[in-house]
This record gives sequence, structure tokens and C-alpha cells, in this order.
Amino acid sequence: MSDNERLHLVASTKKTDARVRRTRDALGDALVALMQEKPFDTITVQDVLDRAKVGRSTFYSHYSDKDDLLMSDAEEFFELIATALSTQGDKSDRVFPVQEFFAHISEAKQFVEALMSSGKFHDNMELAHGMFARGIEQRLSELPRGQGISASERPAIAFAHAGTLLSLLTWWIDRGMKETPAEMDRLFHRMVWQGVAPRIT
Repeated sequence: MSDNERLHLVASTKKTDARVRRTRDALGDALVALMQEKPFDTITVQDVLDRAKVGRSTFYSHYSDKDDLLMSDAEEFFELIATALSTQGDKSDRVFPVQEFFAHISEAKQFVEALMSSGKFHDNMELAHGMFARGIEQRLSELPRGQGISASERPAIAFAHAGTLLSLLTWWIDRGMKETPAEMDRLFHRMVWQGVAPRIT
């Protein structure tokens, strides 16, 4: 393969990726908007297609049904937020961007309410638990302060912290989101680091 052919292939792949990304975003945005207008059970794939202006064959080349679209969209978001601190090379002792996550939830309050009424909130939280645990485990392995936690215990501790985070989220939502996202971030990280042995140098 010549250099020109290789460059053309890379450029074509990037265009395809961008096109796929736009299509997936359009479908996800359409479903989110529809969920804030009517019950999830009454939304049809055709409703989503009409709102997103996407063809049926295109939809089914990406998703099996509207539930698959919803969970795929959630998975992408949860992975992005779970790895954000590591990806950005954050220098703080935070193991999860709680402030940013809770601020997003606050801004998307109407969608969160729609998700709860749809009966899909629990499924989303189960998916988030595993992904958040992996992100927290990665951060604990990166941070000097996390060196007091043995590698063998780190997965279990990360999983427990992810559960704590989601419990705090549910508590916060149920109370009407009275505390600021920054306050919830500080509270969560006090809980994370309480009892962790200091690093011996």
C-alpha cells in the first residue's frame, strides 16, 4: 500500500467514524428528548427515527431496539465520566469527578425524572456501578495516596466506593438536590480516604 493510499484510508475511516458518531448522537438525543415528552413505553423506534431524521436500516445497523439505544448511550457516558480524571491527568486526590457528574445530573433533572418513571433507572445504575468501579480502581492505582491500599484489595474497595457514590446520588436526588455538587464531592472523598493508611516513604 502506497503512502497516498494509506492516507486516503485513514481519512476515509475518520470521515466514517465522524459520520457514525453524528448518527449515534442524533439517535441518542432524539430518544432523550422524546423521553421528556412522553412515557418510554409509548415511544416507538419510528418516533426516534422521525425525530433524528435517520433511516430505519441505519438505526438497526447500530442498535437492536430502543432499549439497546438507551443503554448504549448510557454506557458511553458512564465510561467517559469514569475515566475523565485519569484521561485528563488530574493532579488532585479525587478518584471520581463527583462535582462534574452531579452538576450534569442536576442540569438533566427532567431527563433523570423521565428515566425513573420509565423503570430504566435501576438498569442504568447497575451499568454505572461496574464502570465507575473500574474507573475508581484505576485512579486508586495512580494516586500516591492510594498506595496504602494493596493491589489485591483495590478492586473490592473500588466496587464498594462506586456503590457508595451511587447511594449518595440516589439520596441526593431524593432530597431534591439540596446540597451543591461541590459539597457532595467533598463528602464522597472524605468517605473514600477515611481509614486509608498513609503511604510509607
